[in-house]
Amino acid sequence: MIPLVWLRARDPDLAALRRAARAAIVMPTMFAIGTEVLDNADLATFAAFGSFAMLLLVDFGGPIADRVLSSIALAGVGAVFVVVGTLASRNAWLAAASMAVVGFAVIFAGVVSSVLAGATTSLLLAFILPVSLTAPASAIPDRLAGWLLASAVAVPAAVLLWPAPVRDPLRGAAVAGSHALAARLRADVARRLGAPDAPTDEQHRITVTAADHAVKELRRTFLATPYRPTGLSTATRTVVRLVDQLTWLEAIVAQADHHAPGVPVDRAACTVRSAAAVVLDRSADLLERDHASPEPLRSSLDELDASLSLMEHRATHDLPVRRFQTPGAHGAPADGEPADAQIGEFLTSLDPSFRAQELAFAVSLVGRTADLTAAAERRSWPERLLGRQPRGLPSTLSAAQERAAAHVDRHSVWLHNSLRGAAGLGIAVLVANLTGVQHSFWVVLGTLSVLRSNALSTGQNALRGLAGTLVGVALGALLLMPIGTDSTVLWVLLPIAILVAGAAPSVISFAAGQAGFTLVLVILFNIIAPSGWQVGIVRVEDVALGCAVSLLVGLLFWPRGASAALNLALSEAYTESSDYLSRAVEFGMVRCDATATALPPPTAEAARSAAASHRLDDAFRAFLAEHGAKPVPLAEVSGLVSGVAGLRLSADAVLDLWEREDGQAPGDRAGARAELVANAAAVHTWYDDLAASIAAQNPVRDPDPHDKVADGRLVDAIRADLRTDDGRSTATAVRMIWTGDHLDAARRLQESLVGPARALTGT
Repeated sequence: MIPLVWLRARDPDLAALRRAARAAIVMPTMFAIGTEVLDNADLATFAAFGSFAMLLLVDFGGPIADRVLSSIALAGVGAVFVVVGTLASRNAWLAAASMAVVGFAVIFAGVVSSVLAGATTSLLLAFILPVSLTAPASAIPDRLAGWLLASAVAVPAAVLLWPAPVRDPLRGAAVAGSHALAARLRADVARRLGAPDAPTDEQHRITVTAADHAVKELRRTFLATPYRPTGLSTATRTVVRLVDQLTWLEAIVAQADHHAPGVPVDRAACTVRSAAAVVLDRSADLLERDHASPEPLRSSLDELDASLSLMEHRATHDLPVRRFQTPGAHGAPADGEPADAQIGEFLTSLDPSFRAQELAFAVSLVGRTADLTAAAERRSWPERLLGRQPRGLPSTLSAAQERAAAHVDRHSVWLHNSLRGAAGLGIAVLVANLTGVQHSFWVVLGTLSVLRSNALSTGQNALRGLAGTLVGVALGALLLMPIGTDSTVLWVLLPIAILVAGAAPSVISFAAGQAGFTLVLVILFNIIAPSGWQVGIVRVEDVALGCAVSLLVGLLFWPRGASAALNLALSEAYTESSDYLSRAVEFGMVRCDATATALPPPTAEAARSAAASHRLDDAFRAFLAEHGAKPVPLAEVSGLVSGVAGLRLSADAVLDLWEREDGQAPGDRAGARAELVANAAAVHTWYDDLAASIAAQNPVRDPDPHDKVADGRLVDAIRADLRTDDGRSTATAVRMIWTGDHLDAARRLQESLVGPARALTGT
């Protein structure tokens, strides 16, 4: 009982033990067929390491059909690599060049899909083995037969031998977050309206805490993997959108929870909030239940749109606009009330409707994402085979191209890692071939296993790797002294050693994994050609050489590590996202003014902002994965990362607000347009300064204060719209005020970013 509790504490889902157990069954079987039945050392080696690559180094998730297809694809690509690697192995320089090219392609391809990222090590091993073991072309049939034999057994073994449960933790966390936020919205509406079932203060606090915890758990689940958890399948591409959407929504709900004292309850806004809660619940239901009908969700989205339109209509009728008359001779309002008081009352009266509009947009994003996910899953097999996507989603190829293009950037962490990995593997193959060491593929495996994001952590990993290898050699020597060349005992020990080596990296440590792997190799090669524990000494030499190559590559290619890359990624993301917000405001302002020259939607700015956000996500994951003490608390860094999503989604909200305007509104609003564009420029400038400070580690300026004078100028500029001939304001005027509110939300966000940014820059 105690060992199981200890094991679950280190391997909660028993994923490492599951992979190790499969490999412990299949790998010795494949090796036995090759050596004892067929008496073919090449076939035995590739069968053993093929099963090792396909069962221990990768664990595909998702539905059974997806796992089988992924395993078959891995087997097919591996077979090609075996052929190409063998052909290139005869020439040292060709082998090194081909290893570098294949290494870069395999590692960089991981940015496209978490499935590819998870299979990176397996694919690299499929090429490392043939390219580093020099052999003529005549060896290809035996090598290929070994790989295909392993594949033929590994594919069904992955499905039948202790299969991983079909689960999507990100999806489950999104469902929980949606339900929790819906409960918080309903509780807030009940309290505002004084409903009989309104929760007490304690009950409300519990509801708020539950929603906050659910969203944080979603974010934690999203960041729990070393790569973005999204594949090329349509459903996985849409579910990952919910992370930013629900995180932003939680911030909006928290901000809207503060009801200004003395302000009458806006019942139309409460209706919008209630409709939003229904959308969130039905979105979660659709994601949670297989093959559920999308009609309840679509109906609730229509109701949300209807309640939003009704609220907007009432906002144009219920504003205190009759007092916004032409100023008197001395600039005071005609009724004698101070201008500041009038402006404050006006803007305060619009605040509940703006909060509801902002909330409705965020909830609509969640609902549409859930609908797209369900639509993707309802497609028939022929539709999936032909690549037919639900309306509103790009094709798989387009999505892959977009993701890859986002990382063709000199500051991309993924590009850095791909270049470093390619260089390290290529140099390792060259050094192994030129030095003529025995078992040269150990040099390459040593390089692969210790490469990290900077020279320091690579060096630390190299020391752990060498220490683990020495321990493995010592254990091998202790075992072989009494055993000698008794192959029967070695065969008995082999599956046990594989089981321990497979589970040790996750359950114990990297060094323990290296020790276990060394012990497996000592046993394997003593079964093929008995040579005693001395074979372990050869591995120590080769691993040391591989570690030296890794350290050199780490020093040359990325000496500053993940922290510096994170700073640059944050800087770029804030620059691109604030530029997108500024362009979205400019687009909206020309839509509200018939005298302005029309502008196209800021599609390019939106794409650049999304690409920068993806690069930031990868840089943050590299920062989290890097060993050693963090210079800044993770909560502070996470706040800065989340701020980028909030800024980008604010720009989406402004764009959505004005795209609903049917063409350019009649009238001359040049004054109001100038005020809002200037406001957007000021916000853009502050975020540009923040980006520059983070990149250069310079002092971070204070947040911009709320400019009440600018509020007055804006209200004065749209005075004609605020009081038309029938005494009512126009929808265009309300949208302009709401645009100003979105910019004010971006300004208020500055206050939460300054502290973390100063901690990050040390200023």
